Amino acid sequence: MTQVLTDQAERIREAFNINRSKMTVQLARELGVPEAEVIRALPDNLSVELDITQWEPLLRAFEELEMVHVICTNRALTLESFGQFSNFSTWGDYFNVQSKTLDMHLRFKELAAVFGVRKPGHMDGVNTLSFQFFTHDGSAAFKVFLTFGNKPPTAERTAQFDDLCRRFAK
Repeated sequence: MTQVLTDQAERIREAFNINRSKMTVQLARELGVPEAEVIRALPDNLSVELDITQWEPLLRAFEELEMVHVICTNRALTLESFGQFSNFSTWGDYFNVQSKTLDMHLRFKELAAVFGVRKPGHMDGVNTLSFQFFTHDGSAAFKVFLTFGNKPPTAERTAQFDDLCRRFAK
């Protein structure tokens, strides 16, 4: 089994290195693997797996980032929003973010993995910084981008990203 996982990771890295700007969801579909496995296998320390048991403190820490780009995608839809995490609450199986700019209702029991990801953007190749959450089947739950291309991350934004990766490392 370990050899199969090693071979899969090597296949992912080879495909990724052909076009590092390709969206990871597209690469996952092309290779027939869960997107979480693509993120897990990224070369050159482009991704770091974080401690998923700390999902709530991590989400609460996003408040200090102020405005971020949140993407939620599934097989039929991609929804993008620009806003700030705040006004948190829990109701039953939902963790809620209900600020003036974001309205999210997260079924947190579905979360299985989270990564800090540095990767060239698919539109312009400029590096992005993001936190990407995945479900038990390895599909994306949602992604929080601190930067979204057009210009390289500022030193301050990179420091915020690095700090959160350190604080919530697996």
